[in-house]
Amino acid sequence: MDGSFRSSFVHEPQALRRHPALVLNADFRPLSYYPLSLWPWQEAVKAVFLDRVQILAEYEEVVHSPTVEMRIPSVVVLKEYVKPQKRVAFTRFNLFLRDEFTCQYCGRKGELTFDHVVPRCRGGQTTWENVVAACAPCNLRKGSKSLAEAGLELARPPVEPHPEKLRDIGRKFPPNHYHESWLDFLYWDAELDA
Repeated sequence: MDGSFRSSFVHEPQALRRHPALVLNADFRPLSYYPLSLWPWQEAVKAVFLDRVQILAEYEEVVHSPTVEMRIPSVVVLKEYVKPQKRVAFTRFNLFLRDEFTCQYCGRKGELTFDHVVPRCRGGQTTWENVVAACAPCNLRKGSKSLAEAGLELARPPVEPHPEKLRDIGRKFPPNHYHESWLDFLYWDAELDA
């Protein structure tokens, strides 16, 4: 192992977070795309020793114990298939992901909140079919009015997303950092252009 790397690895705790492992299900697809299924390198090494994963790619950097030396895994695949959830949890994050982090009234991206299409004061429920991502100006403009009263239209009707659909949407938002060894596994199941 390179001495300068070893000393920086030991003296900079942040360096320990720089080598995440991409985690693939037994079908060689990421467990999730957004957020991308990553483990800290320590979890990946632990899973290797517990015989729960197989290493598909490695970083150049090495870690060692008194008796074992190994390269840090960069891509691991689970040995047992984890069944995907049948339903998507109704969370703020999943709602924003469904709406592609875009205001459903004006198309603005960035600072978002959520809005009840049929206001709660008018009997609207907090459900997938009645809540959309909205920017603050549109949310204030709409307030407790109906869409017609506020002069707003939805970009698309809100629906409960299927897990596969949400996974596909998540693939549109690549992580801000990824290792080159991950590329073959992130988009291999994407439909090819004709």
